[in-house]
Amino acid sequence: MSRFEGKTALVTGAARGIGQAIALKLASDGADLALCDLKAEWLDETRQKVEALGRKAFCYSVDVSQAADVSRVVDQIQADAGSIDILVNNAGITKDGLLLRMSEEDWDAVLNVNLKGTFLFTKAVSRIMAKQRSGAMVNIASVIGLMGNAGQCNYAASKAGVIALTKSVAKELAKRNVRANAVAPGFIQTKMTDALPENIQQEMMKNIPMARFGKPEDVANVVAFLASDEAAYVTGQVLSICGGMVTA
Repeated sequence: MSRFEGKTALVTGAARGIGQAIALKLASDGADLALCDLKAEWLDETRQKVEALGRKAFCYSVDVSQAADVSRVVDQIQADAGSIDILVNNAGITKDGLLLRMSEEDWDAVLNVNLKGTFLFTKAVSRIMAKQRSGAMVNIASVIGLMGNAGQCNYAASKAGVIALTKSVAKELAKRNVRANAVAPGFIQTKMTDALPENIQQEMMKNIPMARFGKPEDVANVVAFLASDEAAYVTGQVLSICGGMVTA
């Protein structure tokens, strides 16, 4: 039997990149998927790939920063799928700029999606998991939340907040047999990194001891482990997936 047979995984930001890779990994291991993104039509490609793996895929449009929208979607997922056994908070945005030039709007936008969105989905789903007395949450943080980065004060603060939220939720829900962990990806090869000039990519590479970018699948594999019973005694932890950029 596949390790997620009979389970439903909710993945936010599942339309592309890391989110899509996570959804496909969980599906390949037997999970049915509740796929969320800002627009449902963005999810068509992920849905088709999940269904090609023989799993069910439910698609939902949601603004993760809006409490009423998140509550509506979580209720609908539970009605459609019957349970939510795995939650992956992956939705995130960047609006980079130096602190002295950063607008309040850009600060709020990043914190609202990255941190508030994680809080809202975690709160909504935790009620279901606590009642089930089972569940696994995996939040997608970033090495930037551990080490900071010039020009990304808003993003760094949001991801550091995700890490702190994860650790606190883990302590609150442990007695209900609900686990919460985070992963902190480093430079992961996506369409965004592919579009960077070669000299910028080379500069980034100098900070990676393994001398290569990670792949979305590298993140997905760790997420699947943390969501599985193989990690049954792991909660409140942050695993960096960064080729050695961060070692503490």
